[in-house]
Amino acid sequence: MQTSRSKRTRVCVPVCEKDLAALRSSCDHATEWADLIELRLDCLKDLPEDAARVLNNFSRPVILTFRPTEQGGHRDSTRAERQAFWTTLAPQIESDWWDVEGDLVTALSLNSSRIIVSHHDFSGVPEDLEQLYERLASTPAAVVKIAVQANDITDCLPVFKLLDRARSEGRELIAIAMGNAGIATRILGPSRGSFLTYGALDDDSATAPGQVNAPKLRSLYHVDEIDRETMICGLVGLPVMHSVSPHVHNAAFASEDINGVYIPFEVRDAKEFFRRMVHPRSRELSWNLHGLSITAPHKQTVMECLDWIDPKAEEIGAVNTVVVDRDRLFGYNTDADGFIAPLIDRFKSLREARVAIVGAGGAARAAMYALLKQRARVTLFARDVVKAQPLAEFFDVSCESISGASFDGYDFLINATPLGSGAHIDESPVTAEQLNGVWCVYDLIYNPRETRLMREAVAVGARTLGGLEMLVAQAKLQFELWTGKKPTASAIEQALRNVL
Repeated sequence: MQTSRSKRTRVCVPVCEKDLAALRSSCDHATEWADLIELRLDCLKDLPEDAARVLNNFSRPVILTFRPTEQGGHRDSTRAERQAFWTTLAPQIESDWWDVEGDLVTALSLNSSRIIVSHHDFSGVPEDLEQLYERLASTPAAVVKIAVQANDITDCLPVFKLLDRARSEGRELIAIAMGNAGIATRILGPSRGSFLTYGALDDDSATAPGQVNAPKLRSLYHVDEIDRETMICGLVGLPVMHSVSPHVHNAAFASEDINGVYIPFEVRDAKEFFRRMVHPRSRELSWNLHGLSITAPHKQTVMECLDWIDPKAEEIGAVNTVVVDRDRLFGYNTDADGFIAPLIDRFKSLREARVAIVGAGGAARAAMYALLKQRARVTLFARDVVKAQPLAEFFDVSCESISGASFDGYDFLINATPLGSGAHIDESPVTAEQLNGVWCVYDLIYNPRETRLMREAVAVGARTLGGLEMLVAQAKLQFELWTGKKPTASAIEQALRNVL
């Protein structure tokens, strides 16, 4: 999917620095990705009277912002100080738009055609959101901006509904659900009528929770190409922001010239998400949703939300892929085939291989199913044997405590836990001493490519295999289920080389 400059979404890059020189430098840097630049003057440690001398001659339209702390700003300003800023200093600074908070906008004599009237709520979605919009929309400001905190993905619904209302009323609106659970509003908002979307200069300079950086908005999510016909797919889990799946699937969409986008959906309550946003017969959102990847901790929960489940997924007891087809939801499991492919490719036969699986979640289920189909001898290991016992009984294998266990004599040790990635990046499911005598360690984690477990396995002479090949193999199967097309491996591999 090629980026079209003729249909360019407005991406505003906020710039927040402590001194004028750094602010100016960041503005110059932002021009590569920005259609507009927001000067966050509340971030400045000192606000000199001659700021206008430095803040001029920008190559992009500028939004001037002087945000108080209660609205998420960096300056503890009184109302009088803010009013003085807008009436004395602001007019001296070259700018195209002024972002003024709703409590102040009616008290100022300003050119309404260049005013964005804004409100920010960092606690959640206010119950009176519609009334809040009406109050702001009743001001003479040209654009209304409302940003609220999303604590779960269903908090995006009132934001999308507000965009639909504003569009029908012909009112310019910027509506954003902040936080990781609200990222869908940042990516899809412009296609649903949002005046603009905000993108950070880089991952370290976000000025609000969940703010995607501008390069990713344009080169990863192809925000300029998204419209109401775009095929939407995404990753459902908690957490999801560490995942490279968006790089995999968005690269596949581009290589196959499909108008599609793949988005991370941070979901706490999977049943509510499926009821209110996914299932065609009950969802409250009109969107072109085609498919979902399911990851921890929802691979079993979502099975209750589906109309049909593939027999293989039923046998595994977990679903990692959902297809939306007309008014029905179909569930599949591509983890098992993705898991086993790298092993068969390298070792051909696993018959009678002695395998230890560490973990008791959806990934462990898929691994156990695939290994037993290959006639391997599998033992399940877990920290909590009582909790893992039902899984062991489901597949009729023994279950042992990982504490004090020895893996000497095992052909393979499989890590099917999250230990080694994300918040647990420095952890390992087993001690280095327990690895003595293992022939091969297969860590299903793919980010980072080499985990602590893999490094310790190499130290004791074991072979290692990471989870990246499994990710790509199962993702290709997912993509085919959603689109009917097989993506080329080269496009995916190139995308992954750029991030890992």
